[in-house]
Amino acid sequence: MRYVSFQVGGRATFGIAHEAGLVDLGARLGDQVADLRMLLDAFATGFELPHIGTVADYAPDEVTYLPVCTPRKLLCIGLNYEEHRKETGREVVAHPTIFGRFADTLVGHNQPIVRPRASTDLDFEGELAVVIGRHAHQVPQERALEYVAGYTCFNDGSIRDWQRHTSQFLPGKNFPSTAPLGPALVTPDEVGPLRDLRIESRLNGVVMQQATLGEMIFPVDALIAYISAFTPLSPGDVIATGTPAGVGWKRVPSLYMTPGDTIEVIIERVGHLRNGVVDEAARG
Repeated sequence: MRYVSFQVGGRATFGIAHEAGLVDLGARLGDQVADLRMLLDAFATGFELPHIGTVADYAPDEVTYLPVCTPRKLLCIGLNYEEHRKETGREVVAHPTIFGRFADTLVGHNQPIVRPRASTDLDFEGELAVVIGRHAHQVPQERALEYVAGYTCFNDGSIRDWQRHTSQFLPGKNFPSTAPLGPALVTPDEVGPLRDLRIESRLNGVVMQQATLGEMIFPVDALIAYISAFTPLSPGDVIATGTPAGVGWKRVPSLYMTPGDTIEVIIERVGHLRNGVVDEAARG
């Protein structure tokens, strides 16, 4: 199953993406379930979708995509691919590097990333994001994948000079509208084993980053186990699993995104996330 969140006719809703188009679950379920996060909450307590058929309500180009879900907690993993760790010059660590993002940093598929007035050092980081499907606290690693609702694409848009103000990443990772999430939450049965799936980022059609998901230093099950050991996770929470080597700030010369650029994150069997770039000043 592929779940999407979108806006149409001024109404925010969610649904299922089929080859024929988008099925509007929000319209069918009414006040019972208002958004995708609420649906995941309902699934966790035994709710089952009624028969809805596959007749599409909208074509993909008739809607405005929203971030696929709005998490209560969005936790990002830094330096989780060995070649990326090496290109940054960071030391080997025994535990994941983790920082938080705020929900207002998220944007949907085909929606603009906003370069802020405060900086021009806007970088790309293509990542696999994991969406939690069950309440998870102190989960053992061998059972961790049972708590996954699905996977989606993520771009951890980073304001590099602000990220490097101190040893804490938080400021550079939390400018509004810098982090695309989507286009769809794809359930694990459709994705299958992650290890051999390819991930890449393309800037204006040119491949900048590429790896396989098996190159993660801390794989998905290890991340869920580690994170749930110190904070409970809820349905709809998101773990962004880190980016491969090839980020713009480590290139010579550094390569940052500018207004008019197009950045894509493509993950085999998961999705193709595409976003343009605009200036905050131009957007207003």
